[in-house]
Amino acid sequence: MDVRGRFAPSPTGELHVGNARTALLAWLQVRALGGKFVMRVEDLDPARAVKGSMERQLHALEALGIDWDEGPDVGGPFAPYVQSERVEIYRNAIAKLGDAGRIYPCYCSRAEIARIAHAPHVGDEGPRYPGTCRDLSDAERKQREASGRKPSLRFRVQPGDVSFVDLVAGRTTQNVDEVVGDFVVQRADGVFAYQLAVVVDDEAMGITHVLRGDDLLASTPRQIQLYQALGATPPEFAHVGLVVGPTGERLSKRDGPVSVSALLDQGADPNRIRRELFAMSGVSGEAASFRIDQVVRGPVRWHPDGGTSP
Repeated sequence: MDVRGRFAPSPTGELHVGNARTALLAWLQVRALGGKFVMRVEDLDPARAVKGSMERQLHALEALGIDWDEGPDVGGPFAPYVQSERVEIYRNAIAKLGDAGRIYPCYCSRAEIARIAHAPHVGDEGPRYPGTCRDLSDAERKQREASGRKPSLRFRVQPGDVSFVDLVAGRTTQNVDEVVGDFVVQRADGVFAYQLAVVVDDEAMGITHVLRGDDLLASTPRQIQLYQALGATPPEFAHVGLVVGPTGERLSKRDGPVSVSALLDQGADPNRIRRELFAMSGVSGEAASFRIDQVVRGPVRWHPDGGTSP
């Protein structure tokens, strides 16, 4: 199988140094394996998109020495590489899941779920969805629709553990049904959810290796269930620790420039930024010597003076 990896930034602002580090590692992993690197833009939510940020992010990535074989600016056999232009592909995936009986309309708001649920907040999906709309009758659904409330679409998860071996985090197991419950794949406003779009795109583009931040580790079991429901094979996953500030807290502007563009605007040498991001990860940045098991586990600290430490 040909190795194919990707980086998929969201055009919501400047390229954060943490995202730049993830991009460098994803690129290095693929180049070390002799594979092709894909650039894909995740801009499904128009309310969060910032005009011009896609171009600035791509420019910052190029300045760090990252190149890609396919992408929004160079094209490729799996175009388009911008999610907002791939809506019909997501619609087809929703139809396939619907034909298999794996999705259903949900009329619950987040506030209603929070009131009903007894479990604490567990992540990006909020409290576990209690299944309120899972088995509504046609009459009950019509009653809710009569009130004018537009439903989201939820994916019916399968019971039991989902287990996979992450190339950085090791074996990871989660019972999606117990932790998250059925989750949204299309919002009530029609926007397709990240969980659906990322799976559909990675499968359609033949992605074999996904390296990303470990803030997405907990969502991977959900995505594996989607792969299975769509009759697809999940890629190899590697989740790396996040970049934090000198005190170990979330990196913010009080720690100094936190975007690649800001650093470059202040005269920083892009080659030095690149070397420091590789150094904080425990790798040299040379494809010939790269091994994924060398990557530092857990968060790494970015210092205003350019120094780094695990």
